[in-house]
Order: sequence, then structure tokens, then C-alpha cells
Amino acid sequence: MVKERLISLDVFRGLTILLMTIVNNPGDWGNVYPPLLHAHWHGCTPTDLVFPFFIFIMGVALPLAMPDKFYDGTTFNKILVRSLRMLCLGIFFNFFGKIQLFGLEGIPLLIGRLIITIAVGYALMGTFSSKVKNILAFSILFIYLFLAYSGIKAYNDVRLPGVLQRIAIVYFVVSLLYLKTSKKTQIITGIVLLLGYWAVMTLLPVPGIGEANLERGTNLAAWVDSILLKGHMYHETKTWDPEGILSTIPSIVNGIIGLLMGQILLYNATKIQKVQQMGIIGTVLIFFGLIWDLIFPINKSLWTSSYVLYTTGLATVCLSILYYVIDIAGYKKGFKLFLIWGVNPMIVFFASQIIPQALVMIQFQNPKNPEEQTNLLDYLYRFGIAPFFSNPMSASLAGALIYVVIWSLILWIFYRNKLIFKV
Repeated sequence: MVKERLISLDVFRGLTILLMTIVNNPGDWGNVYPPLLHAHWHGCTPTDLVFPFFIFIMGVALPLAMPDKFYDGTTFNKILVRSLRMLCLGIFFNFFGKIQLFGLEGIPLLIGRLIITIAVGYALMGTFSSKVKNILAFSILFIYLFLAYSGIKAYNDVRLPGVLQRIAIVYFVVSLLYLKTSKKTQIITGIVLLLGYWAVMTLLPVPGIGEANLERGTNLAAWVDSILLKGHMYHETKTWDPEGILSTIPSIVNGIIGLLMGQILLYNATKIQKVQQMGIIGTVLIFFGLIWDLIFPINKSLWTSSYVLYTTGLATVCLSILYYVIDIAGYKKGFKLFLIWGVNPMIVFFASQIIPQALVMIQFQNPKNPEEQTNLLDYLYRFGIAPFFSNPMSASLAGALIYVVIWSLILWIFYRNKLIFKV
């Protein structure tokens, strides 16, 4: 069977990565429109859709990339190494701001960190033989773990989980499910994982805390993280991580549902029938997600089962609409920008995590107030963008949109020159 590349899926991926870039790069974190922030705890904003949409899209893409479902040792190795490369890229984001080099500070330290970034990026996204990819991925992972648990002060509290790390784990599991199991088994696996996670989180008591609960920092997922990831979590109190261990389990189902939609798109049916099937399935998922929300609230940080159904339902409906408009009706005009973003997401994901950290390291005396130190990122926003807006939230959004414009130009150059960065 010939591999099929769907323009609508690339566009959907581009829309998602573009939204991610906007919500992750406001001009001023103190002034952000509420839809561009995560829900405080329970609930779901447009920002809370970005991560689960990524995982869903990855699941959809798997059958399209491997339509023959051929599996052997070589295939397994490719899946494993790609997962490790994504995992290592994700962990590097957390190490970047911790790197120490021979007592260097300021610009010299920044240059050293950027050199290491280029080296790591090339090692994990460069084109090598399978053997070299294996050696590089395992070696880099070993270095991370050694530094994190070596007792070296600079790395004692470096975070190990993260967005790309979770995507890597889900990719590995879902790829094997696709290649080794039937659709029936995939559906059963998804149901078992969602029901099992609900039961574990709502029925099992939390050691040292008491009854099962879904509160911040005292739930079972937080307890598991505090035991297995002690000192290496995201939250300021170091008591839980939004991409922690236990909450990664239900996120696998986002990938499984995407996988099932990908198989609908791949196999025998008319295009209209595919749209109808996805539309119905997406609507049903949204409905059951909202019903489950009544007893197991939609919550991104806990990645609750209701959150899985609700977000995959929305993703399925969005994909069905884009598939109809672009791949059936043939209306491609107006989507080129998102297509350019969608075919090269990894370089945006990688670089956009590093650039803000690098700009913050460039510090100097504030020319407007000699007694104050500022950094380049803050200076560009405060004196180059904010003065043109009376509403600070609009100014903050403008900062994010300018960043998007810059990336759009870069990605357009890559697209024109057929440069695609993959792990």
C-alpha cells in the first residue's frame, strides 16, 4: 500500500504548533487573555487543547506513514530510537538553563550553552546510520541521568518530565500497538486504560494523605511523582508534575484514538463516508467526555479520562472538517501558512524553547533607568512593542504574534528550500 500524505493533517498540525507558539510566548506573562492561559485546575481552555491535539495528530499520522504494518527487528529499532531522540530533545530544554561551564557567566556562558545546543540538536535531528543514532541517543540519555542524579548542585533539581518526553512515550507505545494488534485490541486497550486510571485516581487512598482526591498536590498522581521523580519535577513546590508518570498513562489513549482515526482515513471507504464516520465519532467522544466530567472533571494537569475523550472528540471533529474542506472540496487557498508550519514542527518546538531562555541571559543596564538591570527579551517587549498599545493584554498578544511572524518567515524559507527537520 502506498503511503498517503494528507494536506489536511499537515494543516491541522500547523494550526496546532502555531497556537502553541502563541500561548508559549506572550510579551508579558502578567497580562494574557484568559483563553491563552491554561485552566487554573479543572476545566479546559483553547490552550489546553494544544498538547492533546499534538498526540492525537501523531496517532493519526502513524497508519499513513506505515500503511503495510510491516514489523521486524529493524522496525522496532527505528521506533525505539525515534522515541529516545524525542525524549532526549525534550529533556534538553530543561537542562539548557542549568548548564555550567568552567565558571563562565553572562555572554560567554550563553555562547557555550548555544554551542552545546547546536551539537545536541544535530546529534538528535541529524541524518546518521541506524547504529550511530542508537549510540548517540542512548549516550545522551545516560549523560542526562548521570547529571541529574550525580549530586552536582547545578542539576539537583533539573526537571525530567515534559511535553516532548510524554509524546515520545506515547509514540513508542502506540506505534507498537498499531503494528502488533488489531483495531479491536486497540479499542479495548484504550477503554481499559481510561477506566483503570479513573478507578485508580478516585478509589485508591493516597499514602500519607488519606482518601482519594483530585486536588492539586495531594492526589495519587502527585504522590507517585513525589516518590519516583523527587526533586526533578516542574511545579515550584516540587510536589507534582503536569507531565508526570501516572498521568502519562491516559495520554496514551489520545494517541490510540488518533490511531483509529488514521486507520479510518487509510482503509476502504469513500471520502464522504470517512468524514461522516469521524464526525459521528468525534461528537460521541465529546458527549461522553462532558458526561464523565460530572464525576471525573476535565483536567489537563491530571490528564483525566474525561479530558481525553473531550479533547480527542474536538480533535476528531476538527480533522473531519479540514479533511472535507481541503482533501474533498479541494479548497487549499488560505491554508498555505498553516501547511508551512505543519511540515516542520520539530524545529519550531526545539528552537522556540531555547530562544526565549537565551534572550533572557543577555542582560544589560536599562538605558531608561540606569539603576535597573534588564534582559534583551524584556527590553524588546517593553520598549519595542508595549508603548504602542493602551491595553497591556493586547500588547502581550502582539508580542506573541510578532514572534509568530518571524517564525513564519523562517519556516517559509525552509519550505521553499525543502528543508525538513525530523527526529
